[in-house]
Amino acid sequence: MPVPHIYMDYNATTPLREEVKAAIIEDFETFGNASSMHADGRRAHARVEEARQAVGELLGCPAGTVIFTSGGSESNNTVFQTMRRLGSDAHGKVLSRGRTGIIITAIEHPCVLNSADYLKSLGFPVTFLPVDEYGKIGLDDLKAALNEDTLFVSVMMANNEIGTIQDIAAIARVVKDAGAYLHSDAVQSVGKIPVNVEDLGVDYLTMSAHKIYGPKGIGALYVRSGAPLFPLIHGGHQEDGFRAGTYNNIGILGLGKAAVLARQHLAEYMEEMRALRVRLRDGLLANIPDIKINGHPDDVLPNTLNVSFPGAEGESILLALDLSGVEVSTGSACASGSLEPSHVLLAMGVGPELAHGSIRFSMGWGLRREDIDYIIKTLPPIIARFRAMSTVQAAPRKVGV
Repeated sequence: MPVPHIYMDYNATTPLREEVKAAIIEDFETFGNASSMHADGRRAHARVEEARQAVGELLGCPAGTVIFTSGGSESNNTVFQTMRRLGSDAHGKVLSRGRTGIIITAIEHPCVLNSADYLKSLGFPVTFLPVDEYGKIGLDDLKAALNEDTLFVSVMMANNEIGTIQDIAAIARVVKDAGAYLHSDAVQSVGKIPVNVEDLGVDYLTMSAHKIYGPKGIGALYVRSGAPLFPLIHGGHQEDGFRAGTYNNIGILGLGKAAVLARQHLAEYMEEMRALRVRLRDGLLANIPDIKINGHPDDVLPNTLNVSFPGAEGESILLALDLSGVEVSTGSACASGSLEPSHVLLAMGVGPELAHGSIRFSMGWGLRREDIDYIIKTLPPIIARFRAMSTVQAAPRKVGV
């Protein structure tokens, strides 16, 4: 019997939708530099602005507040470097008086964590907010961390590993009351749940095309009108001087088309992914004893399921599933060359053994119920085999959420 191909790593990246492919191919003929004033340049510029409008409509903001970047990491770094400029004197030294404090959560994406660590190394005071057992921050913890010297707060909207969704609107009210700026890394949220920056009240928000069935190497940064911004890349006049470099016409057009489709099909996507997630969760709980579902039971992305399998190692599970035709990711950083368990799961109080035995299933368009049923049938004997081989006796623990 042939091995199927079941892709379950949509949080890592998504395939191009056929409509996006067609739009990109069409744009191959629009080769002009979007900064040129001749006819070909004007045509290219018009396509860029159409895409900007589409992204603005997806995010619920004016097109003029959208800046195109190379992706989520560049957008996040641009915001952090802006805060560095705001909190430094003319010689680059951290201000001895005034707002310099930075607050992030303990479960941020590495590009945010590392950006904060870099500013900390320069002398910026950085606070890492804890999360509860479900990956949620507490508003009381945030209020306690904020003070008159706080410059900036960054809280991801939905976590890439466990799918837990933060209440960004409530967080924004607290941050605004303290007079600080708020940024949200919404790379995993846009296109999966409703995201309206005006309703949320954020100053900055990050998104990326390849998470919503668009091309890699292109993303966007929302900047609230009046919020400070300094360029990360200096050069020409592109993006009103905030992001230099020749426009990536093909990538921008692909992002624009992906944004249109994400907005049109959001309700359908949420309903379909939620049904698949529940089917997989319930099937695994019913067929594999002693497992733990990680993340919030309700405030969670409709497509994301993170599961710990005591007595089995995540990377081994991943490879066994890969041989069976199922592509997933581990709940630890092993696949990226690190032997450290997931910082997200550790921050939630999940022990190192369980963190090392975690798998993230992330779903997307094209996945079928039959694919979920195949996983439910295929995974139990894999877990049983690894547990039988394990020298570590898993301590009894509560099954399920």
